[in-house]
Amino acid sequence: MMRYLVYTLVLVFVLSFNSCANRVVVKQPAKVTVVKKLPRQYKVVQLRGKRYYFFNGKHHRKTRKGFVVVRV
Repeated sequence: MMRYLVYTLVLVFVLSFNSCANRVVVKQPAKVTVVKKLPRQYKVVQLRGKRYYFFNGKHHRKTRKGFVVVRV
């Protein structure tokens, strides 16, 4: 009886080192350009149901901290 208990504990101990989790790679975000205020010449455009602000060949999204340059 004691032998089965020892075998069971060893088995549980060995299996605890084998994880089912996959390796997770976290990418660092690219540099974000935040513009506090857009010039008066911007245009408001709707793309795929979202509002973007277009100026100088770039699309911007409005955030709490200002406008962020995004790729559409």
